[in-house]
Amino acid sequence: MPTATTTAPTTSATPISPTELAERLDAQTPPLLMDVRTAVEYDTLRIPGSHNVPLDLLQKNCSALAEQLDGEVVLICQTGNRANQARQHLQDAGVESVRVLEGGVAAMESARAEHTRRGSSRWAMDRQVRMVAGSLVLTGFLGSKLISPKLGYLAGAIGAGLTFSALTNSCAMASALQKMPWNQVDADPTLQKLIDEIPVSLQVQVPQP
Repeated sequence: MPTATTTAPTTSATPISPTELAERLDAQTPPLLMDVRTAVEYDTLRIPGSHNVPLDLLQKNCSALAEQLDGEVVLICQTGNRANQARQHLQDAGVESVRVLEGGVAAMESARAEHTRRGSSRWAMDRQVRMVAGSLVLTGFLGSKLISPKLGYLAGAIGAGLTFSALTNSCAMASALQKMPWNQVDADPTLQKLIDEIPVSLQVQVPQP
């Protein structure tokens, strides 16, 4: 006789698709959206209603932030990598209901553009890094052919830097680019600003004496 099938419950490790998130945003109690990209990336493209908490800020204040959360949280970044790092930090700090937007804000814009908003015309940080790294590699290659073979070491140094970046999941070039004038915003996000903006329904309720 046929056996009944059951649907596995959604867990924090299960990413949320752009379509599912769009549906959840229309619910009576939507999840708290936390965008862990840099302030500049957030200013360029974001999901309206999301809160900007750059990954480094979240890492430094994870315990304090976790104490304020008591509802469903969806983490957002450009493609999903940084959001997964943030998810692990929050789960280690005790936040149970936290999911990652599958494909990041780029996938959301592609699938549900009406749920995204573009701001300034700055390039995303990963695109800036590719541009600078590619330009330096090309300069080193052409310089080694036209000026001096020693300039070929420039291309090798960039390659080594990118390899180190992948192995350590860090990027010195991105950190340097964030300090450039065109990557500055009016005010950097703070932990207190996020806490003040968290809806009461998603905060830990402290019993009154």
